[in-house]
Amino acid sequence: MRLWRHIARQRWAKAAIGITAAEYLRLVGATTRFTLEPEDIYERGEADMPIILAFWHGQHLLAPVGRKGQHRVNMLVSRHHDGEINAIAAARLGVGTIRGSGNHGGGFVHKAGVAAFQAMLDSLAEGHSIALSADVPKVARVVGLGIIKLAQVSGRPIYPSAIATSRRLVLDNWDRTTINLPFGRGAGVAAEPLAVPNDADDDALEDARRLLEDRLNAATRRAYELVDGASGGA
Repeated sequence: MRLWRHIARQRWAKAAIGITAAEYLRLVGATTRFTLEPEDIYERGEADMPIILAFWHGQHLLAPVGRKGQHRVNMLVSRHHDGEINAIAAARLGVGTIRGSGNHGGGFVHKAGVAAFQAMLDSLAEGHSIALSADVPKVARVVGLGIIKLAQVSGRPIYPSAIATSRRLVLDNWDRTTINLPFGRGAGVAAEPLAVPNDADDDALEDARRLLEDRLNAATRRAYELVDGASGGA
């Protein structure tokens, strides 16, 4: 086990794992029959770009595959050593990365979070959309205030999104990480976009946080209903 951990932390090993992961995701995307809801999801998003794409942690692995060639997107990736693998995979799929994460209180105040927040603002100002998981770190499906503040300060809308596939493995961990498998049905769902006024007070920010949580849950339920039927779930 120690030997494996040592090998996995080597730069060459991370590169190999990241490239392999990217090509696997590309295979899944190419062999999955996707349904989009709404059907004009791309047209709506493109009209509002740059946008903030929000996913639940562990349900977002296929997100880079859904990017069209003309879309300029940067993804927030953890500064943990495993995040480097994700960054390599994202780059292979044409997605830029910003390294950093929030804290359990929901703000960007550690792990170079302040710098990451500013980098996301700069990215949006330059016309690049931002994709990130909305959860408070290690607390699944509870939206943190960081993404709400990002929308408030940038003035860009949040698109609550979900991707599901009928063939998948679900890990028994804190975020129920879903490994999508090829040769099945897929669904990409976007709920109604959410705008956060620049002058929103603390109560309004909390209302927006709860609303995003509700819309992300609704999008996720709907995505799994589309691939599994009414009894499906995430």
